[in-house]
Amino acid sequence: MGLALPALAQDYGNDARSDDPADLPGVRAVATSTLAATPAEAPAAAEVSATAGLDSPATETTALELREVREVLPRIATVDLVSEPEDIWERLRNGFSMPELDSPLVGRQQAWYLSHPQTLARIVERSRRYLFHIVEEIEKRGLPTELALLPMVESAYNPMALSPAHASGLWQFIPATGRNYSLRQNWWVDERRDIVASTSAALDYLRDIYEMNGDWHLALASYNWGENAVARAVERNTAKGMPSDYLSLPMPVETRDYVPKLQALKNIVAQPQLFGIALDPIPNRPYFATVEKPADMDIALAARLAEVPLEEFRALNPAYNRPVANGAARLALPADKVETFLANLARHSRPLVTWQSYTLRKGDRIERIARHFGISVSRLKEVNGITARMKLGPGHSVLVPARDPLSVADTLIVNLPPERTAASTRAARARKAHARSLRTRPVATAKGKPASRVRNAAVRNGRSRAASKGQSGDRRTVAAVKAAGKRTGSRS
Repeated sequence: MGLALPALAQDYGNDARSDDPADLPGVRAVATSTLAATPAEAPAAAEVSATAGLDSPATETTALELREVREVLPRIATVDLVSEPEDIWERLRNGFSMPELDSPLVGRQQAWYLSHPQTLARIVERSRRYLFHIVEEIEKRGLPTELALLPMVESAYNPMALSPAHASGLWQFIPATGRNYSLRQNWWVDERRDIVASTSAALDYLRDIYEMNGDWHLALASYNWGENAVARAVERNTAKGMPSDYLSLPMPVETRDYVPKLQALKNIVAQPQLFGIALDPIPNRPYFATVEKPADMDIALAARLAEVPLEEFRALNPAYNRPVANGAARLALPADKVETFLANLARHSRPLVTWQSYTLRKGDRIERIARHFGISVSRLKEVNGITARMKLGPGHSVLVPARDPLSVADTLIVNLPPERTAASTRAARARKAHARSLRTRPVATAKGKPASRVRNAAVRNGRSRAASKGQSGDRRTVAAVKAAGKRTGSRS
């Protein structure tokens, strides 16, 4: 467990954000050790500054006087800018640079998190795998490290989170926004759930909308509500001669609470001791590293070669929709297991894949196929993303266990359903009749369309349907920014 929370004796509400340390429980002793000298003591401080470095015999300050002055001066806290902090939380705090949001809404959100300690603890524990990578990417772009807390608001740091509006992954990309930021979404993979790809895309997107707004609070509102929705709200307020800051704009309730949630989490992480919280240290070093695999490989086999539990492997590689990682691709492994994986892979002499494609014939039913290949109906549906709404007919292909894995190894690329782009999907439709007669030709799922992904229950903190649709807004605005060369970088 990464979080220790004692029972709360009071509702912190707005009081938890008081600017006066004396108003906060358990703070007074800390505050008195870090305050600057009072005006009455300032002359003594100046005297020390003026004389401490002089070796002249004319200096008449005695050791006793210096000791007395030093006892008056408080200890000034310093930040070590040379050594890297050992704890990722400290690194996060050092990079906080967003303006503070001063609103009663922040106190209410703090009270919610503090009254749900188990939820907060789960979020913190999940974040252990991903925080270092996300902070690294944030710092590379020169962005505020508060953004590393955004997945806590978006998905509770659950990479498999799926909202009712089909927003997916840590950063809760809806399909359209994901495609605009080059996140592949097909039968094989959904990169909105890929830790590396989605983080790069999310930070690029946040940087783009910040450059459009010049205001982080409005940029965050745009991420949740849509950049054009925010732009229209700003225009309406400006036309009426009204303020156009985040707190002054009319907006949906979810967006109204969005930045206060982030500010509340920032306050808790910045000074957990004020709230009676102990955040377990997270080492400031990579939790995972990526390796390139040469060919198709069973997910379960990859986990065995790395000698990590399958659950842990999936937590680091949540983008794969199938039990096979298709083609040459990147795998994320615990940093201390990369060498183990490569060594075991070099010694592995058996096939890397134990699945093959089967093309349905007239009269084929899922139950019959499952029985023929010795797999349960539920497992067959899960592997292929088959839902009750899908209608499979002759010519459609499904993944089934290989009868002879050795015969699959050399023909895997031919036998497995290929990754399809929009152009190849249209071509597949045109060849539909011909494909039915060629039982070995790989065909995409139902009528060339990607099968539905296995969905998790909606996450409480995920986007509402209306707000998620708003995330994409009108991508022409961001496209115009890119075309004008205003982006400071792009994802390859």
